[in-house]
Amino acid sequence: MPVIRVHDTRHTCASLLAALDVHPRVAMRILRHSQISMTMDVYTQIPTPETRAALDRLNRSLDNPSES
Repeated sequence: MPVIRVHDTRHTCASLLAALDVHPRVAMRILRHSQISMTMDVYTQIPTPETRAALDRLNRSLDNPSES
């Protein structure tokens, strides 16, 4: 099991909120940032459509492993 720093969970949270189309100002408040640029430029990684499609496929395969 890899070591995950608590700080890394903030990056994950920000990226998940962006992938779920949560408004950036709402994400900023959840992460308790004082500037939107900190949230969007430093913490958030917005997936490309290709990445999103690949992750959707992975999700489906994990939900239904017998169908893979």
